[in-house]
Amino acid sequence: MATNGYRRLVTVPRSSLAQDAAGGPGALILVRHAESVGNVLREEAEAAGAATIPIPDRDADVGLTGLGESQAAALGRWLADLPDTDRPTVVWTSPYRRAVDTTRIALLTSGLDVCVHVDERLRDRELGILDRLTAHGIRQRFPDEAERRQFLGKFYYRPPGGESWADVVLRLRSVIVDITHGSPTTTPLVVSHDSVTLLLRYVLERMDEAALLDIARVRSVGNASVTRLLRAAPGEPWTVDADNAQHHLIEHGSVPTQHEADHDVDPA
Repeated sequence: MATNGYRRLVTVPRSSLAQDAAGGPGALILVRHAESVGNVLREEAEAAGAATIPIPDRDADVGLTGLGESQAAALGRWLADLPDTDRPTVVWTSPYRRAVDTTRIALLTSGLDVCVHVDERLRDRELGILDRLTAHGIRQRFPDEAERRQFLGKFYYRPPGGESWADVVLRLRSVIVDITHGSPTTTPLVVSHDSVTLLLRYVLERMDEAALLDIARVRSVGNASVTRLLRAAPGEPWTVDADNAQHHLIEHGSVPTQHEADHDVDPA
């Protein structure tokens, strides 16, 4: 079924997902969406010391920049060059436009004929009243929230009307069950967001809060970057085979970028 430029696009009821008895995949590929208009506008607003980010669309509707489209196409060329045994056999994507467009462009460029599951559990973290505010704007307009965030820490702080990282983990635990069902020859590709990619790793690698924050302090997840996880057997923790890799972008005609996305306030 061809829909929206995909070769096959399906939205599958939870109860109908295959529960194969083969123990699930041994490899999993995590990709952050390519550079978005929101990434660029936020960085410009932060650099200018502005209080707000001039994004006209709701978060779910923010699209890619021209460079982001180039990154998505480069990702697709990289996928096409993978050995048959390493190529993704199914794709799961956030429903947000920047992730859907990354997926669409990458698959069309690669020529891969795979099912695409669009799942709202992979959406970006919701920031509530802090949405479209810079770090400066948060401290200026909601100083009590900035102070509360510093006290509670990035993992447990929940902005009014939004989500904490712990809240996001709750929904990710359920989608991981669906993503990791199937045969050992299945290789899922998951296209999502900066914090979602980190929190998927948190669950799959069985990290604690300190280990997660150590990663988050060092760098954000690069646009159109690839993180590949492996596990030796069902029930075993996943381990990192490739971490936040972006070399494929240069090798296939684009330019890497990194934009911090989870910007409720500056990291503790």
